[in-house]
Amino acid sequence: MKQVRTTFAKSYIQELIANSGVAMSQVEIQEQCEGVCDRVTIYRVLDRLVEEGTLHKTVNLKGVVKYAMCTTCESGHKHNHNHAHFNCEVCNQVTCLENVVPEFSIPKKYKVKEMNFTISGVCPACA
Repeated sequence: MKQVRTTFAKSYIQELIANSGVAMSQVEIQEQCEGVCDRVTIYRVLDRLVEEGTLHKTVNLKGVVKYAMCTTCESGHKHNHNHAHFNCEVCNQVTCLENVVPEFSIPKKYKVKEMNFTISGVCPACA
């Protein structure tokens, strides 16, 4: 079994995202890191946290990748992200809507590897 090393940067970024309450982009994370690590290290940490099953990625309406904590994933890297994401058109925050489960039907010959459900509108804070 591969030893997973925890660095200060990894712990810092993981805690930052966990405490944010919303999905964060690499740029937003870098702005709040206050010199803890550089852009490349942030990307590496984010990739590692996604690979480990700690974070999941979503894309907002402007095409920006955002990262959020995995709260419903099973251990062993099985991601279960069949929830919707809400993109506020005013503040541009992306929020996981854990209790909103989108439904869809796909032809039998297609194999789904990944899905991304984004709902846009105005969040409660901006309404």
